Amino acid sequence: MPPRLRDITALADLGLTVKAAPSSLDRPVRWVAVSELEDPAPFLEGGELLLTTGMRLPEKSAACAAYVRRLVAAGVVGLGLGIGLTHPAVPQALVDAADKAGLTLLEVPERTPFIAVTKAVSRLLAAEEYDEAARGFATQRELIRGALNADEGGAQGIVTRLAKHVGGFALVLDASGAVVHGSPVWASARASDLAGEIARLRPKGLLASAVVSGADDYVVIQPLGVRGRARGFLAVGAPGPLRASDQAVVNLAVSLLSLSLARSEGRTSAERGVRSAALRLLLDGRAGELPLEPLGWSALRGRPVRVLVARPSGTDPAAIAAAEDRLAEALPGSAVAAGLVLDDPSAVVVVAPASLAADGAAVAAEDADVVAGIGIGDGAEVDDAAALSRSWARARRALAAGGSGVRTYDDLGGGLEALLDPAAADAWAAALLAPLDEPGERADLAATLLAWLSRHGQVDAAAADLGVHRHTVRHRLRRAEALLGRSLDDAGVRAELYMALTRQPD
Repeated sequence: MPPRLRDITALADLGLTVKAAPSSLDRPVRWVAVSELEDPAPFLEGGELLLTTGMRLPEKSAACAAYVRRLVAAGVVGLGLGIGLTHPAVPQALVDAADKAGLTLLEVPERTPFIAVTKAVSRLLAAEEYDEAARGFATQRELIRGALNADEGGAQGIVTRLAKHVGGFALVLDASGAVVHGSPVWASARASDLAGEIARLRPKGLLASAVVSGADDYVVIQPLGVRGRARGFLAVGAPGPLRASDQAVVNLAVSLLSLSLARSEGRTSAERGVRSAALRLLLDGRAGELPLEPLGWSALRGRPVRVLVARPSGTDPAAIAAAEDRLAEALPGSAVAAGLVLDDPSAVVVVAPASLAADGAAVAAEDADVVAGIGIGDGAEVDDAAALSRSWARARRALAAGGSGVRTYDDLGGGLEALLDPAAADAWAAALLAPLDEPGERADLAATLLAWLSRHGQVDAAAADLGVHRHTVRHRLRRAEALLGRSLDDAGVRAELYMALTRQPD
């Protein structure tokens, strides 16, 4: 903290003598000002030790009292009167006025130039700033060490060190405002006080922050995350406004906690690849071989699930990652990954508890800038490969039905497919499409057929969906006709192929 008046009067070489209001010696001094004006208040900021020789000092008690009141109103913490030039001693009227107002009055001896007082205070302020910066750097080193060393407590260790540094509290909250980590123990009780501010910041992403100033503390709230939506929030409470060095410590904590959060949720490309491979195994009915708890998918075990397919609002990696993050946030405990739909690599696939699917999808779809549309399949068991594949195909069909927002297979009414026996229909579809998997056939004929049929036979539109030239689509369609031995000009053939294709997993 800044030097106190007591620290300045303790400097023997200055020879300062306390003449009034010794009880105010613990007030902090932020600078030294020199003025001979009768009213220097317009030129002061507050927190100054004001030095004067008293050239314009009024002699009458009432005028002295008015002078002191103006200084107190301007935030002056102490008044130093230099004797030996205008006044041989400190006037008693000034002593009485300062005592009454609680303004510490110092006698500055003739041998002490005002510049000596200014330099002394400047040195004390510089030492205080250095100590503050050193303390901040030490805390930053501790935060980094704690983040790198699991034995140091990880995120909880960061929060504990941060709360100790600011002399208050620190909370890590998830995106909904629930407490994830807190220090000290009582800090968790503050989460309810901050709920309204968290709700206001949540839609604003990573660029929003807030300061909540109350009677007892000063709380800074900053979002956590590395891209896209805020994955959580850090709330730091201190007895007063944070100094620059304290804010630097908080900023470092935000970065470290954001990286920790990203790692824990599988945000790196390598971890995303692992999750994608694991979800592929899950859709193949091999849930029993997967470590669902470490993957964060324990909510899927032993309960009905539904498969969702979501279309991100963009096709670049950042947009796909943002859609994954949004769905993972809206459907906690679900399996989420991209890159599983061969004809649409930007699509994000989710296996979610059936009880959460509709509501979670609706929450995710509220942010149309991230998730443009979601299709939801019908119910399945996590260990039933055939049922999962069917739910997956039906989720894609619901999404392909058009429009934004959420579409479920139930909304489509099932149609003719609801009259079919699932096992028999799957076997029929596999037999019908088997020629397209002829050995050595490298073109994805099934995906091309489905894209073309979904676009009502429009070659250009199908080519755009597949990201290939229209001549490539025409060549693949002719090849498919030859392998199937059926004409695609026949409406009945097209209807059968569409039903068969939408029953097949990727």
